[in-house]
Amino acid sequence: MRKPIMIFNQVCTTALSYRFSPLVTQNLLQIKRSIRMNSWFKKRLDFGNYQVIEMPGQVLQEPRHVPSKIIKPLYAQNGKGIPVTVPESTKPEIKSNIQIEGMRASCRLARDALIYAKKLVTVGTTTEEIDKNVHEYIISQGAYPSPLCYKSFPKSICTSVNNVVCHGIPDNRALVNGDIINVDITVYLNGFHGDVSETFLVGDVDEKGKELVAVTKKCLDEAIAICKPGRPFNHIGAVVEACARKHGFRVVPAFTGHGIGSYFHGAPDIYHFKNTVPGLMEAGQTFTIEPAISQGSSQCIILEDKWTAITSDGSRAAQFEHTVLITESGVEVLTS
Repeated sequence: MRKPIMIFNQVCTTALSYRFSPLVTQNLLQIKRSIRMNSWFKKRLDFGNYQVIEMPGQVLQEPRHVPSKIIKPLYAQNGKGIPVTVPESTKPEIKSNIQIEGMRASCRLARDALIYAKKLVTVGTTTEEIDKNVHEYIISQGAYPSPLCYKSFPKSICTSVNNVVCHGIPDNRALVNGDIINVDITVYLNGFHGDVSETFLVGDVDEKGKELVAVTKKCLDEAIAICKPGRPFNHIGAVVEACARKHGFRVVPAFTGHGIGSYFHGAPDIYHFKNTVPGLMEAGQTFTIEPAISQGSSQCIILEDKWTAITSDGSRAAQFEHTVLITESGVEVLTS
C-alpha cells in the first residue's frame, strides 16, 4: 500500500523533485464529466480496448471481523485508524537480526496471500469477493490485514482496476474480460508489516494492456537490481523513469515507496521519478519499491471516497511492489 506525497481536496498533485503542480478543486459532477470527456480522448489517443472506471461500485459497509486473538497494530486497537507507531526519527531504521526475521515472516505471508488472491482474479468475480476471501485467508494465518482501519480505510486489501492508479476500495463491480487489476496486500504478523502488490490480467487483455503490465514489472525489477549499500535512494527513481519513458509510458509520481517494519509507513520515502533527494542505502534497511506506470497522463484525481486515485485522462495504470532488505552484499527481496 503506497504512501501519498501530497493530496489536496480531490486532485492528486504531480510532483517534480520538490515542486508540485497547481491544484484544481473539482466536485463530483465535474469529475464525472471530466472522465467521460477523457474516455472519448482515450479513444483518440488509442490507449486500447478496456472499460474506463468512471466511478467506483457500491462498497459493502459491513466491517470485516478480526478475532480477538489476532495481534493488531496500534491504529487498529485505538479505534481511530490513526497510526501511532512510527520510527524514532526521519532517518531510515537499521533493523536487528531479530527484526529482519520478523520481516521475512510477514513478507512471506504477504506473498502467499497475493498468490492466493491471484487464483480469485477471474471474469465475473467482484473485488468485494476477493477482499472477503483474502481477509479470511490472512486471519486464518494468525495475521492482521494492515489496510483495514488504517486512516479509516474500510477494507483489507486494495483493488485497482484499469484507470485506477491505486488505493481502489473493493466493491460490487464484477471483473470483466480485458480488465487489468492491481491487488495490493499488506499483512501485520507478530508485530511486523509485509507489503506486496501485483497487476493481474483478467481474461483476454489487449496487447497495449499487456505491454503496460510487462513494462511496469520491468521498471520494478530494474530498480531492485541496483539496490545495495552505499547506493543513493534517488537512483531508484532515475531507473524507473528511464525504463518507463523508453517504452512510451509515464511514472505517476504522486505516490511513493516507503520504509516499513513495525510501522506501516516510515523513512525513507522512495520516489519513482528522477529526483535529487539525498540519502544512501545501508545494510539492515527495509523499504518498498512500488512504481505506478501510466499509458498517458502522469496526473491523477482522488475521488470522493478520499482513497481511489484515477488517471486524469482515463488511461490505464499498472503497479508492482516488493518489500526489500538491503544486505551487506546487495539486496534481498523479502516478498519474492
